[in-house]
Amino acid sequence: MATTSRTASTWRNWAGNVTVRPVREVTPASAGELAEAVRRAAEDGLKVKPVGTGHSFTAAAATDGVLIRPDLLTGIRDIDRAAGTVTVEAGTPLKRLNVALAREGLSLTNMGDIMEQTVAGATSTGTHGTGRDSASTSAQIRALELVTADGSLLTCSAEENADVFAAARLGLGALGVVTAIAFAVEPLFLLRAREEPMTFDRVTADFEALHAENEHFEFYWFPHTGNCNTKRNNRSAGPAAPPGRISGWVEDELLSNGAFQVACSVGRAVPVAIPAIARLSSRALSARTYTDIPYKVFTSPRRVRFMEMEYAVPRESAVEALREVKALVERSPLRVSFPVEVRTAPADDITLSTASGRDTAYIAVHLYRGTPYQAYFTAVERIMTAHGGRPHWGKVHTRDAAYLAEAYPRFAEFTAVRDRLDPQRLFTNDYLRRILGD
Repeated sequence: MATTSRTASTWRNWAGNVTVRPVREVTPASAGELAEAVRRAAEDGLKVKPVGTGHSFTAAAATDGVLIRPDLLTGIRDIDRAAGTVTVEAGTPLKRLNVALAREGLSLTNMGDIMEQTVAGATSTGTHGTGRDSASTSAQIRALELVTADGSLLTCSAEENADVFAAARLGLGALGVVTAIAFAVEPLFLLRAREEPMTFDRVTADFEALHAENEHFEFYWFPHTGNCNTKRNNRSAGPAAPPGRISGWVEDELLSNGAFQVACSVGRAVPVAIPAIARLSSRALSARTYTDIPYKVFTSPRRVRFMEMEYAVPRESAVEALREVKALVERSPLRVSFPVEVRTAPADDITLSTASGRDTAYIAVHLYRGTPYQAYFTAVERIMTAHGGRPHWGKVHTRDAAYLAEAYPRFAEFTAVRDRLDPQRLFTNDYLRRILGD
């Protein structure tokens, strides 16, 4: 039987803004044990939610019923080199997957900028990186397995239960509990990263060209300044030339985490100092180029805790929306210590993907944890929704089912699959009631 805690402990997410105390926690060691836990919860009249590493800022995983911890559902189940797929247990952290794939001479095509999340948590909330041609982590799924509300194990792919597959690759935990995922992988390759400071005016004027010319382009704008930092990642024939140990530590740990933590703490204590700190921080960055295997280029450590909101807008609206955010910051008393991040994704065919059916740009805003964020996020959200924005499912937003049904042409397709797989709403919680309706 699965390990069960009678007196479940309090669970908090990474940012610390969501706290729940479930009736019990279950740590299944197999899909069969998970199915039994789901059946028992239904018999006891309790809701069920799986939880990953808590990197969502929303209450997507919150429950006062049964909390499923996937800590024992980890590891690679199968590598099919002929098909170009790797099947992995749902609770496997992306970090462990990336390291294991590299050891096998394999890699995902694209990934987000952190890799602490579990594979099921990341895909269920729409985690993505940036890419001209390659899309989110969910878009790289070729098949998945989930336990549905009646305790049965359902496998879906483009060929098997295709309607479920279209929805479940980004299922929000609303369709069942994912137990395993088959990802498309390819032979390990090298990426050449080029990081370069650039003015806000130049990067916005050249945004379409920079997007078109690079496989993976992103940039960060420092509020209260006219400065940005750009990053271009493109495949390379090699040789590998990773950052030096000392220079890499200075850039990734000292500046991006240590000094940034201090700057954020000072800014929270003395908000009037934030514009001066931003000018200093943005000018401290210098250009650098390095070449390494994908996960070492795409991802970086994030030790400074923050709150985040991110919206997906049509790519052609990105520059206008960002300029409106800049104007907002300049005319308001807001003091913003975190850079604004801009990334892209091609259109995909997942029902509730933020890039579903349209080429997309992502605009993400952050504030240091403990700083009041509502005024800033509310003002930015107003700009994003005016551009038909879709909120990231795992980040702060105030949208509801009425808005989202208009923003997603295939919204009803998702809710129809949900009605069929979970008619009694075993997997619901307050967050899902708000964004999907009941």
